[in-house]
Amino acid sequence: MIRQRTLKSVTRAVGVGVHSGQRVELTLRPAAPDTGIVFRRTDLPQPVDIPVTPESVSDTRMATTISPIGNPGGPKVQTIEHLLSACAGLGLDNLYIDITAEEVPILDGSAASFVFLLQSAGIELQNAPKRFLRVKKPVELREGEGASLKWARLEPHHGYRLSFEIDFKHPALDATGQQVTFDFASGQYKRDIARARTFGFTKDVELMRARGLGLGGSMDNVIVVDDYRVLNAEGLRYDDEFVKHKILDAIGDMQVLGKPLLAAYTAYRGGHALNNRLLRQLLADEQAWEVVSFEDARQAPAGFAELAPAW
Repeated sequence: MIRQRTLKSVTRAVGVGVHSGQRVELTLRPAAPDTGIVFRRTDLPQPVDIPVTPESVSDTRMATTISPIGNPGGPKVQTIEHLLSACAGLGLDNLYIDITAEEVPILDGSAASFVFLLQSAGIELQNAPKRFLRVKKPVELREGEGASLKWARLEPHHGYRLSFEIDFKHPALDATGQQVTFDFASGQYKRDIARARTFGFTKDVELMRARGLGLGGSMDNVIVVDDYRVLNAEGLRYDDEFVKHKILDAIGDMQVLGKPLLAAYTAYRGGHALNNRLLRQLLADEQAWEVVSFEDARQAPAGFAELAPAW
Protein backbone atom coordinates (compact mmCIF):
# COMPACT_ATOMS: atom_id res chain seq x y z
CA MET A 1 0.00 0.00 0.00
CA ILE A 2 1.19 3.51 -0.79
CA ARG A 3 0.68 5.30 2.50
CA GLN A 4 0.03 8.89 3.53
CA ARG A 5 2.91 10.96 4.90
CA THR A 6 3.39 13.55 7.63
CA LEU A 7 6.34 14.91 9.60
CA LYS A 8 8.16 12.98 12.32
CA SER A 9 8.77 16.05 14.48
CA VAL A 10 8.06 19.76 14.82
CA THR A 11 10.24 22.23 12.89
CA ARG A 12 10.33 26.03 12.76
CA ALA A 13 11.45 28.89 10.52
CA VAL A 14 11.56 32.67 10.76
CA GLY A 15 11.59 35.11 7.85
CA VAL A 16 9.78 38.00 6.19
CA GLY A 17 6.87 38.12 3.79
CA VAL A 18 7.97 39.17 0.30
CA HIS A 19 4.94 41.43 -0.13
CA SER A 20 4.12 42.51 3.43
CA GLY A 21 7.71 42.87 4.64
CA GLN A 22 6.44 41.57 8.01
CA ARG A 23 8.50 39.29 10.23
CA VAL A 24 6.78 35.91 10.46
CA GLU A 25 7.35 32.67 12.31
CA LEU A 26 6.31 29.27 10.94
CA THR A 27 5.86 26.13 13.04
CA LEU A 28 5.32 22.95 11.01
CA ARG A 29 3.69 20.10 12.94
CA PRO A 30 2.67 16.50 12.22
CA ALA A 31 -1.02 15.87 11.53
CA ALA A 32 -3.22 12.76 11.62
CA PRO A 33 -4.16 10.84 8.45
CA ASP A 34 -6.72 12.59 6.23
CA THR A 35 -6.13 15.97 7.90
CA GLY A 36 -4.66 17.50 4.76
CA ILE A 37 -2.58 20.66 4.96
CA VAL A 38 -4.01 23.23 7.38
CA PHE A 39 -2.68 26.73 8.10
CA ARG A 40 -3.40 28.13 11.58
CA ARG A 41 -3.17 31.88 12.21
CA THR A 42 -1.86 31.86 15.77
CA ASP A 43 -1.42 35.64 16.00
CA LEU A 44 -5.16 36.34 16.12
CA PRO A 45 -7.09 36.74 19.41
CA GLN A 46 -8.82 33.48 18.54
CA PRO A 47 -6.61 31.20 16.36
CA VAL A 48 -8.18 30.48 12.97
CA ASP A 49 -7.65 27.28 10.95
CA ILE A 50 -7.62 27.58 7.15
CA PRO A 51 -7.60 24.20 5.38
CA VAL A 52 -5.93 24.24 1.97
CA THR A 53 -8.60 23.57 -0.69
CA PRO A 54 -9.37 25.07 -4.13
CA GLU A 55 -12.43 26.76 -2.58
CA SER A 56 -10.31 28.44 0.12
CA VAL A 57 -8.33 30.40 -2.49
CA SER A 58 -9.51 34.01 -2.15
CA ASP A 59 -6.91 35.97 -4.16
CA THR A 60 -4.48 35.11 -6.95
CA ARG A 61 -2.90 38.51 -7.68
CA MET A 62 0.90 38.16 -7.44
CA ALA A 63 0.57 35.02 -5.24
CA THR A 64 -1.92 32.42 -4.04
CA THR A 65 -3.88 33.51 -0.95
CA ILE A 66 -6.33 31.44 1.11
CA SER A 67 -9.06 32.40 3.59
CA PRO A 68 -11.74 30.39 5.41
CA ILE A 69 -14.22 29.22 2.71
CA GLY A 70 -12.55 31.69 0.34
CA ASN A 71 -13.91 34.79 2.09
CA PRO A 72 -11.73 37.68 0.85
CA GLY A 73 -12.63 39.73 3.94
CA GLY A 74 -11.67 36.99 6.39
CA PRO A 75 -8.33 36.08 7.97
CA LYS A 76 -5.89 35.07 5.26
CA VAL A 77 -2.56 33.45 4.52
CA GLN A 78 -0.84 34.59 1.34
CA THR A 79 2.08 33.42 -0.81
CA ILE A 80 1.49 29.75 0.07
CA GLU A 81 2.64 28.30 -3.26
CA HIS A 82 6.37 27.76 -2.57
CA LEU A 83 5.75 25.89 0.69
CA LEU A 84 2.98 23.81 -0.94
CA SER A 85 5.31 23.04 -3.84
CA ALA A 86 7.87 21.66 -1.38
CA CYS A 87 5.15 19.55 0.27
CA ALA A 88 4.21 18.12 -3.13
CA GLY A 89 7.85 17.46 -3.97
CA LEU A 90 8.24 15.40 -0.78
CA GLY A 91 4.83 13.74 -1.02
CA LEU A 92 3.52 15.19 2.26
CA ASP A 93 -0.22 14.75 2.77
CA ASN A 94 -0.92 15.92 6.32
CA LEU A 95 0.56 18.95 8.06
CA TYR A 96 -0.35 21.75 10.45
CA ILE A 97 1.35 25.05 9.69
CA ASP A 98 1.15 27.58 12.52
CA ILE A 99 1.87 31.10 11.26
CA THR A 100 2.21 34.38 13.18
CA ALA A 101 1.31 36.78 10.34
CA GLU A 102 -0.68 36.75 7.12
CA GLU A 103 2.13 35.83 4.72
CA VAL A 104 4.39 32.77 4.44
CA PRO A 105 8.05 33.87 4.64
CA ILE A 106 9.79 34.11 1.30
CA LEU A 107 13.12 32.74 2.66
CA ASP A 108 15.40 32.50 -0.42
CA GLY A 109 12.58 32.93 -2.97
CA SER A 110 12.45 29.26 -3.96
CA ALA A 111 11.14 26.03 -2.42
CA ALA A 112 14.61 24.74 -1.48
CA SER A 113 14.61 26.16 2.07
CA PHE A 114 11.19 24.62 2.73
CA VAL A 115 12.38 21.25 1.41
CA PHE A 116 15.37 21.41 3.76
CA LEU A 117 13.13 22.41 6.67
CA LEU A 118 10.65 19.58 6.05
CA GLN A 119 13.33 16.95 5.56
CA SER A 120 15.11 18.10 8.71
CA ALA A 121 11.93 17.26 10.64
CA GLY A 122 11.83 13.82 9.02
CA ILE A 123 9.03 12.25 7.02
CA GLU A 124 6.81 9.56 8.54
CA LEU A 125 4.65 7.01 6.77
CA GLN A 126 1.13 6.75 8.19
CA ASN A 127 -1.19 3.78 8.42
CA ALA A 128 -3.67 5.06 5.85
CA PRO A 129 -3.77 4.80 2.06
CA LYS A 130 -2.55 7.80 0.09
CA ARG A 131 -5.38 9.10 -2.08
CA PHE A 132 -4.67 10.48 -5.53
CA LEU A 133 -6.94 12.53 -7.76
CA ARG A 134 -6.80 10.95 -11.20
CA VAL A 135 -7.86 13.04 -14.20
CA LYS A 136 -10.08 10.98 -16.54
CA LYS A 137 -10.65 13.41 -19.41
CA PRO A 138 -9.06 16.64 -20.64
CA VAL A 139 -9.98 19.94 -19.01
CA GLU A 140 -8.73 23.20 -20.54
CA LEU A 141 -9.01 26.93 -19.90
CA ARG A 142 -8.04 29.61 -22.44
CA GLU A 143 -7.89 33.37 -21.98
CA GLY A 144 -7.30 36.17 -24.49
CA GLU A 145 -6.11 35.82 -28.05
CA GLY A 146 -3.10 36.72 -30.13
CA ALA A 147 -0.32 38.30 -28.04
CA SER A 148 -2.46 38.11 -24.89
CA LEU A 149 -3.32 34.40 -25.23
CA LYS A 150 -2.71 32.19 -22.18
CA TRP A 151 -3.97 28.71 -21.45
CA ALA A 152 -3.68 25.75 -19.10
CA ARG A 153 -4.76 22.13 -19.53
CA LEU A 154 -5.01 18.90 -17.52
CA GLU A 155 -5.09 15.56 -19.36
CA PRO A 156 -5.16 11.89 -18.30
CA HIS A 157 -1.69 10.49 -17.54
CA HIS A 158 -0.46 7.56 -15.42
CA GLY A 159 1.81 9.73 -13.32
CA TYR A 160 2.33 13.44 -12.82
CA ARG A 161 4.04 15.51 -15.49
CA LEU A 162 4.11 19.28 -15.90
CA SER A 163 5.06 21.35 -18.95
CA PHE A 164 5.25 25.12 -19.00
CA GLU A 165 6.17 27.71 -21.63
CA ILE A 166 6.85 31.40 -20.97
CA ASP A 167 6.93 34.29 -23.44
CA PHE A 168 7.86 37.58 -21.77
CA LYS A 169 9.51 39.15 -24.85
CA HIS A 170 12.33 40.41 -22.66
CA PRO A 171 16.04 40.13 -23.60
CA ALA A 172 17.19 38.59 -20.29
CA LEU A 173 14.37 36.03 -20.22
CA ASP A 174 14.50 35.31 -23.95
CA ALA A 175 18.18 34.35 -23.56
CA THR A 176 17.19 31.50 -21.18
CA GLY A 177 15.09 28.37 -21.67
CA GLN A 178 11.47 29.20 -22.48
CA GLN A 179 9.92 25.76 -22.06
CA VAL A 180 10.41 23.02 -19.46
CA THR A 181 8.82 19.62 -18.85
CA PHE A 182 9.23 18.03 -15.43
CA ASP A 183 8.10 14.48 -14.61
CA PHE A 184 7.67 13.39 -10.99
CA ALA A 185 8.72 9.91 -12.14
CA SER A 186 12.29 11.24 -12.20
CA GLY A 187 12.32 11.68 -8.41
CA GLN A 188 14.42 14.82 -8.96
CA TYR A 189 12.15 17.63 -7.74
CA LYS A 190 14.77 18.87 -5.25
CA ARG A 191 17.58 18.87 -7.80
CA ASP A 192 15.74 20.14 -10.87
CA ILE A 193 12.93 22.43 -9.63
CA ALA A 194 13.12 23.36 -5.92
CA ARG A 195 15.98 25.89 -6.21
CA ALA A 196 14.30 28.07 -8.87
CA ARG A 197 13.62 31.53 -7.40
CA THR A 198 10.80 33.98 -7.97
CA PHE A 199 11.64 36.91 -10.22
CA GLY A 200 10.61 40.53 -10.67
CA PHE A 201 11.26 43.53 -12.90
CA THR A 202 12.69 46.84 -11.70
CA LYS A 203 10.07 48.68 -13.79
CA ASP A 204 7.33 47.12 -11.63
CA VAL A 205 8.91 47.79 -8.22
CA GLU A 206 7.59 51.33 -7.68
CA LEU A 207 4.08 50.37 -8.78
CA MET A 208 4.06 47.30 -6.50
CA ARG A 209 5.31 49.23 -3.48
CA ALA A 210 2.70 51.93 -4.05
CA ARG A 211 0.14 49.11 -3.72
CA GLY A 212 1.79 47.82 -0.53
CA LEU A 213 3.39 44.85 -2.31
CA GLY A 214 6.98 43.66 -2.63
CA LEU A 215 7.97 45.33 0.66
CA GLY A 216 10.10 42.33 1.72
CA GLY A 217 11.68 41.69 -1.67
CA SER A 218 15.43 41.97 -2.20
CA MET A 219 18.18 40.37 -4.22
CA ASP A 220 18.46 37.82 -1.39
CA ASN A 221 15.06 36.36 -2.31
CA VAL A 222 14.14 37.57 -5.82
CA ILE A 223 15.84 37.46 -9.22
CA VAL A 224 15.78 41.14 -10.17
CA VAL A 225 15.69 42.01 -13.87
CA ASP A 226 16.03 45.49 -15.41
CA ASP A 227 15.22 46.30 -19.04
CA TYR A 228 18.14 44.22 -20.31
CA ARG A 229 19.72 41.86 -17.79
CA VAL A 230 19.68 40.01 -14.48
CA LEU A 231 21.04 42.27 -11.73
CA ASN A 232 21.85 39.61 -9.10
CA ALA A 233 25.64 39.34 -8.81
CA GLU A 234 25.56 35.52 -8.62
CA GLY A 235 23.45 35.18 -11.76
CA LEU A 236 21.02 32.28 -12.26
CA ARG A 237 20.93 28.91 -10.50
CA TYR A 238 19.61 27.16 -13.62
CA ASP A 239 19.99 28.13 -17.27
CA ASP A 240 16.19 28.06 -17.42
CA GLU A 241 15.44 29.30 -13.88
CA PHE A 242 12.58 31.61 -14.93
CA VAL A 243 10.41 28.93 -16.50
CA LYS A 244 11.40 26.41 -13.81
CA HIS A 245 10.05 28.79 -11.20
CA LYS A 246 6.74 28.84 -13.10
CA ILE A 247 6.71 25.02 -12.86
CA LEU A 248 7.49 25.30 -9.12
CA ASP A 249 4.55 27.69 -8.70
CA ALA A 250 2.23 25.45 -10.72
CA ILE A 251 3.11 22.45 -8.52
CA GLY A 252 2.21 24.52 -5.46
CA ASP A 253 -1.01 25.80 -7.02
CA MET A 254 -2.09 22.27 -8.01
CA GLN A 255 -1.33 21.07 -4.44
CA VAL A 256 -4.31 23.04 -3.10
CA LEU A 257 -6.39 20.08 -4.31
CA GLY A 258 -5.34 18.32 -1.11
CA LYS A 259 -4.44 15.19 -3.06
CA PRO A 260 -1.55 14.53 -5.45
CA LEU A 261 -2.60 14.68 -9.09
CA LEU A 262 -2.32 11.87 -11.59
CA ALA A 263 -2.38 13.98 -14.74
CA ALA A 264 -0.39 15.80 -17.37
CA TYR A 265 -0.47 19.58 -16.79
CA THR A 266 0.46 21.89 -19.66
CA ALA A 267 0.40 25.69 -19.62
CA TYR A 268 1.37 28.63 -21.78
CA ARG A 269 1.88 31.99 -20.03
CA GLY A 270 -0.37 30.87 -17.17
CA GLY A 271 -0.27 31.88 -13.52
CA HIS A 272 -1.96 31.54 -10.14
CA ALA A 273 -5.40 32.75 -11.28
CA LEU A 274 -5.56 30.45 -14.30
CA ASN A 275 -4.32 27.50 -12.22
CA ASN A 276 -7.03 27.94 -9.60
CA ARG A 277 -9.76 28.37 -12.19
CA LEU A 278 -8.53 25.21 -13.93
CA LEU A 279 -8.82 23.22 -10.67
CA ARG A 280 -12.32 24.53 -10.02
CA GLN A 281 -13.38 23.65 -13.56
CA LEU A 282 -11.95 20.15 -13.11
CA LEU A 283 -13.78 19.56 -9.81
CA ALA A 284 -17.05 20.92 -11.22
CA ASP A 285 -17.17 18.05 -13.74
CA GLU A 286 -17.49 14.86 -11.69
CA GLN A 287 -17.00 12.79 -14.85
CA ALA A 288 -13.53 14.30 -15.33
CA TRP A 289 -11.85 12.83 -12.23
CA GLU A 290 -11.83 10.09 -9.61
CA VAL A 291 -10.05 9.44 -6.31
CA VAL A 292 -7.84 6.34 -6.29
CA SER A 293 -5.35 4.62 -4.00
CA PHE A 294 -2.88 1.79 -4.58
CA GLU A 295 -2.94 -1.29 -2.37
CA ASP A 296 -0.12 -2.71 -4.49
CA ALA A 297 2.67 -0.13 -4.77
CA ARG A 298 3.84 -1.83 -7.97
CA GLN A 299 0.69 -0.58 -9.72
CA ALA A 300 1.40 3.06 -8.85
CA PRO A 301 3.19 5.39 -11.24
CA ALA A 302 6.95 5.63 -10.90
CA GLY A 303 8.16 8.14 -8.33
CA PHE A 304 5.28 7.87 -5.87
CA ALA A 305 6.10 4.75 -3.87
CA GLU A 306 9.54 5.80 -2.57
CA LEU A 307 10.17 8.32 0.16
CA ALA A 308 12.28 11.23 -1.02
CA PRO A 309 15.88 10.68 0.08
CA ALA A 310 17.41 12.95 2.73
CA TRP A 311 19.04 15.98 1.21
